[in-house]
Amino acid sequence: MPKIIEVDKLSKSYGSIQAVQDISFYVEKGDLFAFLGPNGAGKSTTIDIITTVLMPDKGTVVVDGLVLGKEDDKIRSSIGVVYQDNLLDRLLTVEENLFFRAGFYGFTKDQIKESVRNAIITTGIQDYAKQRYGKISGGQRRRADITRALINTPQILFLDEPTTGLDPQTRKNLWEVIRKLQRDREMTIFLTTHYMEEAAEADYVVVIDEGKIAARGTPFELKEKYTSDLLKLSFKDEIKGLSDLAALGIMYTRVVDQFIIRLPHTTDALPILDHFRQNLNGFEVLNGTMDDAFIGITGKEIRE
Repeated sequence: MPKIIEVDKLSKSYGSIQAVQDISFYVEKGDLFAFLGPNGAGKSTTIDIITTVLMPDKGTVVVDGLVLGKEDDKIRSSIGVVYQDNLLDRLLTVEENLFFRAGFYGFTKDQIKESVRNAIITTGIQDYAKQRYGKISGGQRRRADITRALINTPQILFLDEPTTGLDPQTRKNLWEVIRKLQRDREMTIFLTTHYMEEAAEADYVVVIDEGKIAARGTPFELKEKYTSDLLKLSFKDEIKGLSDLAALGIMYTRVVDQFIIRLPHTTDALPILDHFRQNLNGFEVLNGTMDDAFIGITGKEIRE
């Protein structure tokens, strides 16, 4: 797929603090791209630069073929941004907020009506479009925020922790909307999130830490490289099981009646299970998660 965002040797400092240090990455058109990092890692600075809010000290950014610093108005017309904080006026209805937003793009009256109508239908907020923004639920506000970001029919949608604070069912519903946008409009989704299960669904992940790229790859590649799978065994005859583990030189951790073995790869469980087959009460293989990979890469919990 063609590259829709290209970041090359980007740097940004605030006085003596180097927020972003010579980072380079790209995003392919139509992908769900996850940009992860602990607080203070440089995520927000990078996103603010890409979305034209900040200018870099060094480096280049190209968004949908448009060069940052030269074609910023056109870049802003090709992107939509959903910030973590709600930006719409709580006293206006959702629809009034959308009409107000549409007025920023120089549309005619007919174009404003059409863009608002299409955005409302796309995100399915017809039932509460005429309600005050401040009176609807948190999940409804987030969907309204996404609707706002779709007014200009963007090629790229930036989502800054879009589901933080939402209950699991509301998060699921919101993700159905996001996935529909990606699928039906071939929209590129640029995501930051504190929920690693959301990052696990991304097409590609870049992890930034202390202003530098710490890791990159598909979720599968990152889990393979930075996590270990676990094999949990319980034995019918624990004395024999312990003896066999020692004879085979297998390191383990015991938790009550379970013996936990770290595996470089999932398939390494097969010869162990075959050896202990007759003495097994039960077993479980646990795959490494994106949470494990993130901690393995940064040494930090993402919620720090």
